[in-house]
Amino acid sequence: MDWEVARWAKLRGVSSTALSDLLAIEGVSEHLSLSFKNANELNAIVNHELPTGRPKFKREQIIVAGEAFDVYYRDVIECVKSLYGDPDFANYLAFAPERHYSDEDETIRLFHDMHTGKWWWNTQKKLDQHSPGGTIIPIIISSDKTQVTLFRNKSVYPVYLTIGNIPKEIRRKPSRGAHILLAYLPCTRLEHITNKASRRRTLANLYHACLSRVLAPLKSIELEGLRMASGDGVLRHCHLLFASFIGDYPEQLLAAGIKFGECPKCDMDIDETGSNTAPFHLRNLGKVLDALATLGEGSLSFVRACSEAGIKPIVHPFWEDLPFTNIFRAITPDVLHQLYQGLIKHLLGWLSAACGAAELDARCRRLPPNHHIHLFSKGITSLSRLSGTEHAQICRFLLGIVIGIRLPNNLNAGRLLRAVRGLLDFLYLAQYPCHSSETLQLLDDTLDLFHDNKDIFIELGVRSNFNLPKLHATRHYSAMIMMLGTTDNYNTEYTERLHIDFVKDAYRATNHKDEFVQMTRWLERKEKIMRHDKYVNWRHAGVEETEPYHSRPPDMSFRRLQTMTKHPSAKAVSIDKLVEEYGATYFREALARYITQLSHANDPIPLRSQTLDALARDIHFPFRTLSVFHKIKWLSVDARGHGDATATLDSVHARPQRSSDSGLRPRRSDTALVNIGGNPDVVNGGIEGVRVGQVRVVFLLPSKMLPLLFPPTVEVPNHLAYIEWFTPFPSAPDRHHGLYKLSRALHGGEKNSKYRAVGKYCT
Repeated sequence: MDWEVARWAKLRGVSSTALSDLLAIEGVSEHLSLSFKNANELNAIVNHELPTGRPKFKREQIIVAGEAFDVYYRDVIECVKSLYGDPDFANYLAFAPERHYSDEDETIRLFHDMHTGKWWWNTQKKLDQHSPGGTIIPIIISSDKTQVTLFRNKSVYPVYLTIGNIPKEIRRKPSRGAHILLAYLPCTRLEHITNKASRRRTLANLYHACLSRVLAPLKSIELEGLRMASGDGVLRHCHLLFASFIGDYPEQLLAAGIKFGECPKCDMDIDETGSNTAPFHLRNLGKVLDALATLGEGSLSFVRACSEAGIKPIVHPFWEDLPFTNIFRAITPDVLHQLYQGLIKHLLGWLSAACGAAELDARCRRLPPNHHIHLFSKGITSLSRLSGTEHAQICRFLLGIVIGIRLPNNLNAGRLLRAVRGLLDFLYLAQYPCHSSETLQLLDDTLDLFHDNKDIFIELGVRSNFNLPKLHATRHYSAMIMMLGTTDNYNTEYTERLHIDFVKDAYRATNHKDEFVQMTRWLERKEKIMRHDKYVNWRHAGVEETEPYHSRPPDMSFRRLQTMTKHPSAKAVSIDKLVEEYGATYFREALARYITQLSHANDPIPLRSQTLDALARDIHFPFRTLSVFHKIKWLSVDARGHGDATATLDSVHARPQRSSDSGLRPRRSDTALVNIGGNPDVVNGGIEGVRVGQVRVVFLLPSKMLPLLFPPTVEVPNHLAYIEWFTPFPSAPDRHHGLYKLSRALHGGEKNSKYRAVGKYCT
């Protein structure tokens, strides 16, 4: 009980005052047999009794332009040791670069985790020339200023660290603790500097001075390395190398020292950033370092040399003396800000101007409910401050709502559809968890498709040019995926989620006065509690044999487990109610045909349609009601053994109209892909052997009645579904938008319906 109360107090956001007031109630601490009577005593126990696996914070003053600024940071080497030596990661660490291929001839290379990229291979070769057999620990740094108050405009500037040896599936989950807060940088506006240019330069110098101090230990040990123990106790000679920097566009410019509007990676001219064919080259690191070396020759020579090299005159950037480091190559793609919050946000504005906001919103309101789609009942054009998640939801139906739309001046909408399709295809291909040389070519092809058709927006008067840095950044995606692995290795969406744990919760726990001292102390205590909690759980679970982990490419499709509720959603539903309220118009006729067809499934000669209809008319149901299920679910499977929690990947709803607190909710009958035979792999096999149907009813035949309906040799499915067909897939999709056009299948002017076993569904 003592430990449970302490864990609750430190992990559930209880304030120190509230905890002390609770324990001050007479008899509470005595009856709970607690070893502490207030928050101060608990803090003392945590500070002195619990071990820590993470280094403590230091406070140091950095002098820039005659002003002193406080920076709170941890020893970067100790931070890496704590991650590298964490027993939770011992089975999953990668210690050497690998090449993965999808074919036996080893011609199609695969890229996924960082150790499958070319950077690790190339750096390992260079390192072996100085220190053969060394183990590279790629250091991944992320910085992002975030606001912690709404009215006081208070901001915090955290820097996060992780290592590329940990698989990306673990790194992207905050609950696994694969990231560590490295530092809180000074968050100042330097309002005493009135000249804006001088203020910007001083802020940049302050940023680099702080990071230089934080990363200074790496400069002395990168070439020599040091012996480090992983979580399984094995000692290796390790080299801590700065590998990649994660940040949004302003952070990338700040880290690389590049002017706004330019590319932080290459020398592309600002007026050519909208081109997909203009040549570019990665910025010349040697030339930049030579320019930085002129600092001692005077400010005028230094500024001129930096200008010729294409960077800002920054005094000693943090990456200047880091061996094997090229900051321009370390800048990574940013799916969240470059694509979702960048190009997709622009695309929504372009479509709204071209197609009309009222028309787009009207089409949004007519979308049917679906498990994968968030319905925007008021449209999408009037929304403001959209998050990346909301942009992702819009992308799922954006192409569908612009199909068939009329453009001003009777312009052909084909090019607009191809442009939208190209950008959306690029968005989804860029997020593949595993890429091959073939899919990377597809990625480039989709980008070409957008550029080939983007001029439609100029003709519509929506754009005058496409000189957008975020659009130009898409040209670097293929090369960076080959260099550092797929984009989910360095997505800012994952690091921004860390703000909640390391910044916002920490700030909320302070009294907002001298907050950084309190935030660092609060975080250290929380990490101690979490570490001890893992230890307690491990002791209670006992020693378990674990299978060795083998790195392998991620599956391009989810393994799914179809599930039904143990008990039906509604019992004793009459057939008349199924017809009237569920929309199963021909329920009786279709069920009679299904019973007849299944009963004669083993006949040597299949029944003709007329014979089947005649036999079906003689079927009489020995029941009047049925048990009905309103939902089918497909759950995820932890195929890679990373301890992934079970999640609902898809679902199909089939329920009648019902009342709720918000009023009447209309009937819902979802569509699904149904396996009609000929396709053993309905997930990866495309549209062959599947057909779209609308699910009206999912039900269960009474088990006692089965002997009266079927012969004993017939195996009857547990669950059945009444569906109404759509037309089969055409031979090819539409040439403009790439989707298949379907309509309701009619038989004699009526909807064509049929029964299927629930196990035949693939989505």
